[in-house]
Amino acid sequence: MLKKNRITPLLRQYKSLKEKEPDAILFFRVGDFYETFYEDAKLSSKVLGIALTQRQEGVPLAGVPHHSAKRYIQRLVSSGYKVAICEQLEEPKPGKLVDRDIVEVITQGTVLDPSLLPERRTNFLASIYPDNISGLALLDISTGDFRVTEIEREELLDEIRRVEPTELLIPSDETTLNIDGMVITKIDGFQFDYEYATKNLLSHFKTETLDGFGCGGMKEGIQAAGAALIYAKRIKRGELQYVEKITPYARAGSLLLDEPTRRNLELVRKPTGETDGTLLSILDNTTTPMGGRLIRDILLSPLLEPKKIRERQDKVTLFYDNPSVTAQIRSHFSQIPDLERLTTRLSLERVNGRDLLFISKALKKFPNIEKLTPSSLLSYTLGNFSEIVEEIEKTLVHSPPQTIRDGSIIRDRVNKELDELRALSKDAKLWINGFEKTERKKTGISSLKVGFNSVFGYYIEVTRPNLGKVPDSYIRKQTLTNAERFITPELKEYEAKVLQADERARLLEYELFKELRDRVKRDIPSIKEASRKIAELDLFSTFASVARRYGYRRPLVDDEDRIVIKDSRHPVVERLLKEMEFIPNDICLDNKERVLIITGPNMAGKSTYLRQVALSVILAQMGSYIPATEAKIGITDRIFTRIGASDDLSKGVSTFLAEMTETANILNNATKRSLLILDEIGRGTSTYDGLSIAWASVEYIVRNLKAKTLFATHYHELTELEHLSEEIKNYNLLCKKWKDRIIFLRKVVKGGSPQSYGIEVAKLAGLPNDVIERAKRILISLEKDQRRASSERLMQPLQLGLFNKTESEVEKELKGMEIDKLTPLNALLALKRLKDKIKET
Repeated sequence: MLKKNRITPLLRQYKSLKEKEPDAILFFRVGDFYETFYEDAKLSSKVLGIALTQRQEGVPLAGVPHHSAKRYIQRLVSSGYKVAICEQLEEPKPGKLVDRDIVEVITQGTVLDPSLLPERRTNFLASIYPDNISGLALLDISTGDFRVTEIEREELLDEIRRVEPTELLIPSDETTLNIDGMVITKIDGFQFDYEYATKNLLSHFKTETLDGFGCGGMKEGIQAAGAALIYAKRIKRGELQYVEKITPYARAGSLLLDEPTRRNLELVRKPTGETDGTLLSILDNTTTPMGGRLIRDILLSPLLEPKKIRERQDKVTLFYDNPSVTAQIRSHFSQIPDLERLTTRLSLERVNGRDLLFISKALKKFPNIEKLTPSSLLSYTLGNFSEIVEEIEKTLVHSPPQTIRDGSIIRDRVNKELDELRALSKDAKLWINGFEKTERKKTGISSLKVGFNSVFGYYIEVTRPNLGKVPDSYIRKQTLTNAERFITPELKEYEAKVLQADERARLLEYELFKELRDRVKRDIPSIKEASRKIAELDLFSTFASVARRYGYRRPLVDDEDRIVIKDSRHPVVERLLKEMEFIPNDICLDNKERVLIITGPNMAGKSTYLRQVALSVILAQMGSYIPATEAKIGITDRIFTRIGASDDLSKGVSTFLAEMTETANILNNATKRSLLILDEIGRGTSTYDGLSIAWASVEYIVRNLKAKTLFATHYHELTELEHLSEEIKNYNLLCKKWKDRIIFLRKVVKGGSPQSYGIEVAKLAGLPNDVIERAKRILISLEKDQRRASSERLMQPLQLGLFNKTESEVEKELKGMEIDKLTPLNALLALKRLKDKIKET
């Protein structure tokens, strides 16, 4: 019996391999299982909910069947763990330790298996070199998309949240970055060294300089990019040749949507994390995974150049004006698989026969797509792949197996030697049947049968009652309960011949498949380029399809400083209304009306109105049509939103502090070309504090920022701001009061709201009648209370100073006095006179 904790050769091998990836859970292949040991076993058992046992040496053990390992790996990786896959590199032999090695490490940012990848979004591995100007690199190893930028430190976290990488690399000594809810991997700082990073990038791209990619002068960006590439190569145990270029991008090159804005406008997900009911869920009618990733990407980074926007709109219009052709093209798109990720796996030699057939079927669609594509888009030549399509279809069987080493993948009449080997294997069945009949006749044992298993090969089985008839030439091989198994020299000789033919056929099929795979690999650059074009065509046709289905129109987008939309609608809310019709509204923000004060009761539609304007701007600068009948939209550089409560109790941040932080960010960073969506500033504190802050904020926007602003409020006092500047205008959501009920008309009209309708809204919400009636009596009392009059007098000096157009008699007399010439007595008389006049007013 083995002593407890004795290190066997197998465990010694395990420990040696574990040292290569100490921070990964090692899936150690033992026969038909992946086994984990020691602390890995305890962790796997806890996370996966599998049994924790132990080997006879007392070592903790938890294992999963190899055929179902993917789902277990997915759960570990999605939980933020790193998994190292250790495979057996040879067939087991009696008395010999099987050679094993780690063939792949899987992390959230380096996943390649389609079942582990999010289909319709990029899977970025991000790398940060933090500094005053920080380097940020983004690498999606499933497609080869490699981007780099340099960004100011204070904007870094927001950009990371925008791209939502699944794994983030930072130097091991970095302690100042505070990023929640993300898988962070710390790596040695030397991997961010500029010279080391540059050397690795140049070696990978086989160039003398990085200037050709446009990032030669991006020192911090290169440090981040080099670290990302080094890490990815080490994790994947490969050179990643399909990562062919690195593309610099600038955050300032697109419409900036910070994290509160993306959250408040519910662009790709709701604050709860749901994706249904977002703008993306309405827009994303793409038919290919590549198109799905592209539409999400441009939704989060709309364009800033009117020329590029109009070019995109022109392509959408071509599809919009040809609905029948668009439907046919999109029908072809729907049959195209994820070519971007398929070509990546092809480059890494991780494809099977089915994958090659998927590629072939996609390439076969290209000629039809090109014929249907509008003539103005003929620059989208997808390429001619007829030869490779024919080669794939002639070589592979119609429905190949998942594996590529077990045969049954190559068609008949592809290779003469393979056909001969297969014929020999097929003849084996006939030979075995004949041999069985002959032996039955020779021995007189009618129940004699010839069988096969993987342990003994071919054998002759005779039941116990017939053992006396067994010839001496039979060699006993195995004893069963009710029978004996035998072999003969003739049977073993034929077995060797057949098995040798089967093995040779499998090896030959594998070689033929590799030759075909290598032939297709030569077309990877062309297929990847075609895939990018397909994604763009899918995007434009989707915009056109959505526009036709929902009644969107093409906006005029230019450099004029205005947003004018007729019959604007909210793209999401109008889809969620099942029986009700969405009430459209106009919007005009220009040099005459730059700040609109929007009043009206809760539930009247203020927030919807504010959001739909912002969403229309985003859609327009994406190049999409928008939900309106007509629109003229000038380029907006940033959209800021301050909407609703945003407590962060886990950080001890109150509603009001969070509100003021967001407001400060807006007032400190907005420009004249920004669009501000402000909903209920100041309500997180006392009435007069909140009113004062809201009032002062609007003043600052008008006098300093000149930004186009929609300001929704419950403070009816703010309607007085209309007198402050001609650029401020009052609007309200029209409501009608009928008996004790309120009817929301959802129509935006000029002027301030006549009343708040708070009690009527409370009644709609279902407050008890006793509470409603008591509230009415309290309201009447408050309205008559002298304290209200006192409060109004406290506000009076501010209102006088701001808004009175004519001077009072007192002011006129004060201005006309020559104080230096007054005697003390005359000064006192003048003061008494002025005091009496004030009393009279």
